[in-house]
Amino acid sequence: MVNLHQIKEEICDMGRRLYNKGFAAGNDGNISYRLDENRVVCTPTMICKGFMKPDDLCVVDMEGNQISGVRKRTSEVMLHLTIMKERPEVKSVLHCHPPYATAFGIAREAIPQCVLPEVDIFMGDIPIAKYAIPGGQEFADTVLPFIKKSDVVVLANHGTVSVGPTVEKAYWMTELLDAYCRILMLSRELGGVSYFNQKEAEDLLALKTKWGIKDPRVEAENCELCANDIFRESWRETGVGHRAFNPPTFKKGEPCGCASNPILANDVPLTKDASYEALVKAITERVLEALGK
Repeated sequence: MVNLHQIKEEICDMGRRLYNKGFAAGNDGNISYRLDENRVVCTPTMICKGFMKPDDLCVVDMEGNQISGVRKRTSEVMLHLTIMKERPEVKSVLHCHPPYATAFGIAREAIPQCVLPEVDIFMGDIPIAKYAIPGGQEFADTVLPFIKKSDVVVLANHGTVSVGPTVEKAYWMTELLDAYCRILMLSRELGGVSYFNQKEAEDLLALKTKWGIKDPRVEAENCELCANDIFRESWRETGVGHRAFNPPTFKKGEPCGCASNPILANDVPLTKDASYEALVKAITERVLEALGK
C-alpha cells in the first residue's frame, strides 16, 4: 500500500530541488503522483515549490475533481492526468520551467542528438509540443502525439514536462535535459558541436537495444539517426527546425563512411585547411539565404 505521507514528503523534497535549481521561479511548476487507479496527489496552485509542506498538497480523482486538501489543486493538473491516462505505467509527472530547455522551446529549435552518450541512451529524440494556453484540456492534449515515445517533452513557449516511475526519476529527466541544452549552448559559443559519426551513432543504438531500452529509431525505416526524424512530422505545425544546430543527416543502415567528424559551427566545417576567406564566404551565403536574397 502506498504511504501517502511519504509520497507528499518526496514531492516537497523535489519541489525544493526545482526551486534551488532555478527550474521553478515564484509559484511556477507542478508535481503529481498516482496513488491508485483513481487518486492522484498533486501540488496546489499559487505556492512556491521550494517551501511546500505535506499538508499543502491536494488529492484529485482522474477527472481532476478535488477529493481532499485545504489548498486548491494546480490549474494544470489536467496535463498530468492526460499523460497518466495515455500511459498507465507512469506514476509521477513533473512540469517546470528549466531555463536552457525552455529556451529551445521558445526558439523552436530542435534539440539535436548524437552528441552525448547519456542523452542518446536515456532520452533519445526530444519533441517540442505546439503552444496552447496553459491550464485547460487543449493545453494538456498538446503532449499526446509525443508522450508515448518520449519521457520528456518540451512545451513551446512554456517549459517542460517529464514522467517516471517515481517522483525522483521524473525529476532526473528534466535535470538531464536542461544540463544537455546548456552544454549545447556553451559548445556553440566555443565554435561548434562535434557530432558522432554514423558508426558511433549506430553503436549507441545497438547498446540501447542490448540494455532493453526502447528507441523509435530501431523500428523506423529510412531513419536519419541524428536529425530528429521521429518527430519531424510535427515540425510544420509547431514551427520547430534546425537553425542554430545542424546535426549530420546519415540514415540508419546505409553504407558507413566513418571518417572523423569535423567540428561544425552553424554547419560550416572548421578544419585546419579552411581558409579565412572561405569561412567568410560561407557565413555570408548563409546570412543572405536567411534574408531571402
